[in-house]
Amino acid sequence: MTANSLPRRRLLLIRGLGHSGTTILDLALGAHPQLVGLGEAARILDRPAPGDERRGPAQLRRELRFKRSCTCGAVAAACPVWGPMLEWLPAHDGCSLAEKTMRLLDGVKKHHPEAHWVVDSFQDDMVLPFLKEPDLEIRIVHLTRDLRSWVHSRSRDGRRRRQWLPGLKPLLRWCRVNARQASRLDSSGWPVFRLGYEQLALDPEASLRRLCQWLDIDFDARMLAPAQHSNSHILSGNRMRFDASRGQSIHYDGAWLQQPSGLAQLALSLPWVARMNRKLVYSENSYNESNSD
Repeated sequence: MTANSLPRRRLLLIRGLGHSGTTILDLALGAHPQLVGLGEAARILDRPAPGDERRGPAQLRRELRFKRSCTCGAVAAACPVWGPMLEWLPAHDGCSLAEKTMRLLDGVKKHHPEAHWVVDSFQDDMVLPFLKEPDLEIRIVHLTRDLRSWVHSRSRDGRRRRQWLPGLKPLLRWCRVNARQASRLDSSGWPVFRLGYEQLALDPEASLRRLCQWLDIDFDARMLAPAQHSNSHILSGNRMRFDASRGQSIHYDGAWLQQPSGLAQLALSLPWVARMNRKLVYSENSYNESNSD
């Protein structure tokens, strides 16, 4: 596909459980000169639910946009991508998430005509994966962290408080959410690239090279040092996005190896759990192209 034949709008979605590496992947992709990261854009664009009016994303429609900084270096209200969008949103919250997203993509294209892909990493959103609009191409990265590592990370507070079986709820959540997301994303009609956090963190160059090939762009070594090279406009998400010291490189958090969860290990003795963990995390970056048009 030549540059002139590319769809005017191309959206790359990162989906998966929180605390599975979505932030560092978003930052790495945003360091590529042909990719623009928007962080949890769908979370900002979506109409605030009742009771959420005072939370950060909703407040960006009001006074917070004059205080919060964008990763591009400008305050949100002055960001060339988000500034006009945040001014437009309050009077147009009745518009669909699809309409808001298309408007945002057009704003990105105006200020970054070189961008081949715009990246959204709001992992909880399951609306945009089913978006079908003229002149729009979507691809999806489903990022999953090893069951044992994720359960260890999410049960840390429970262990500190000496809860009984602190890993039980995280274990059940990992199984339930990952199974549901994998099924829904595969039915979206768009190509899905499965990437394991362990593969990304332990061999970032090989993983990012495969991902770039799938996206039809050349690998760029700047992706390996995300904090030093950013082409992103991120306002919302993990605080790591705004901490340059934590994004100097991509490295693996192997704390679970020092204190493995016996419960998670036991769960992997169940064939269906072991099969899902292997398929989503260790499948050599498998991808599903069968649904692409």
